[in-house]
Amino acid sequence: MTDEQITLRGLGRATLARQFLLERATLPPVEAVAALVGLQAQEARPPHIGLWSRLAEYDRAGMLAPLRDRALVRAPFLRGTLHVTTAGDYRQFRPALQPVFAGALKVLGDRAAGLEVPAVVAEAERILVADGPLTFTEVRDRLQAIFPDVNERALGFAVRMNLPVVMAPTADVWGFPSDAAFTPAAHWLGEPVSVEAADSQVTAEFLRRYLAAFGPATAADAQTWSGLQKLAPVLRGMRKELLVLRDERGRELFDLPDAPRPDPDTPAPLRFLPEFDHLVLGHADRTRLIPESYRGRIVTKNLRVRATVLWDGQAVAIWRWTVAKRGATLTVEPFAPLPRAAVREIGAEGERLLHFVEPDAAAHAVVIADPA
Repeated sequence: MTDEQITLRGLGRATLARQFLLERATLPPVEAVAALVGLQAQEARPPHIGLWSRLAEYDRAGMLAPLRDRALVRAPFLRGTLHVTTAGDYRQFRPALQPVFAGALKVLGDRAAGLEVPAVVAEAERILVADGPLTFTEVRDRLQAIFPDVNERALGFAVRMNLPVVMAPTADVWGFPSDAAFTPAAHWLGEPVSVEAADSQVTAEFLRRYLAAFGPATAADAQTWSGLQKLAPVLRGMRKELLVLRDERGRELFDLPDAPRPDPDTPAPLRFLPEFDHLVLGHADRTRLIPESYRGRIVTKNLRVRATVLWDGQAVAIWRWTVAKRGATLTVEPFAPLPRAAVREIGAEGERLLHFVEPDAAAHAVVIADPA
């Protein structure tokens, strides 16, 4: 389709609309997770906060029940990192991501000496089915006894990257302990999960889903989000069905023709995003939401992604919460002085968020620190 131009602000509003951050959605949690193609879940709590910020009504049970019923899974997925995704999307798109998982073994270097991946994976699957769910420390210890001459970290990493596994939910408040146990995905879901590379039709559908949740986007954006490489030819092959846009720097972006692209002046309410929120990691160029000067404040050198406050469609602060005997405190650290309206909304929205994450606290307080 004919190229159209879109501004940086327009890009931000389009993405916020698809992420349910312009207006909270009324979807059930499983449908919301599907629409977002999963939620980053390096830790157990952030996906809950991510849905709380996006849905009109949400409590923990909304995610915990489908995790326990196996409609949702927490598993290595995009970029090989942990996500909460629907069981259907996991089964369909895990093969599309196989090149990411297979390529990750290169980081082992000399530690891979003597590693025979098929044999290790077969033993790990046998152990997990017979004795699981098990933590990866437990899996490594058992594999080390079978393969004593292979680096134990290499053993665990080879299993995680080559055997589709999911985390087994527990009765913990957020659904999982800090050191959660894994089980083979096929065993958990009762259906095989392929590790054969996906065909082009599956990859194309994967990219459509990405654009529906994160677009408009460049091929580099899609690669950053997924961990896959060489997606430009795939998107060019889909060109006839996509809308092609140009940003203010003349770069080519792809989009679904019927996806929402609101007026750039559409109001964007204040929103709290959790640590590791997938929106912060969904593009190579994040300036539609994160001014470049603040990027280092949000994504640290050790790749930790801090919890973020959005105001008028831009990241303006980071936040955290602490709990003591006197109650729970949410502290916001602005990057620059905030407008009075933003301060008021931080106070109101922050107190609601504190009641969600710490409902039993004796008191709840929101503190806005001086800009750093």
